[in-house]
Amino acid sequence: MALSDDLARLAVRAKEAEDRAAAARTEARERLEQDVADARRATQETADRMRQRTEEVKQKADERADDFQKSWNDHIQRARERIDARKAEHDAKSAQHEAEAAADYAEYAIAIAYSAIEEAEYAVLDAVLANSDAEAAALKAQS
Repeated sequence: MALSDDLARLAVRAKEAEDRAAAARTEARERLEQDVADARRATQETADRMRQRTEEVKQKADERADDFQKSWNDHIQRARERIDARKAEHDAKSAQHEAEAAADYAEYAIAIAYSAIEEAEYAVLDAVLANSDAEAAALKAQS
């Protein structure tokens, strides 16, 4: 199933970010600066893809596409209502429409999670770089 593949990809990406953060503590400053720049670029590219994907979903889906941008609490309420309605729904066409909407939302949620992992990686690498700068400044001040 494609969604389970997406979740597996998300787990792999989270592990990569964790490994990069651990490795950043021992890297040379120049390499770390490059990693921070690369992470920032990757984060921006992902954000750009997310904006593009959001537009595609809005064009493809019905009124639920607008729901993607609403608050989490509103989403939970609507999701529960859709689940309850789906349980009572017997019309095959409506059920297929609901399945497509649920799959679209799942893909979107995975993309958001992936973007969040990349942003977290960038933030951790930037923090490691800032810490390195602080340590260098402290050593310089002691000299």
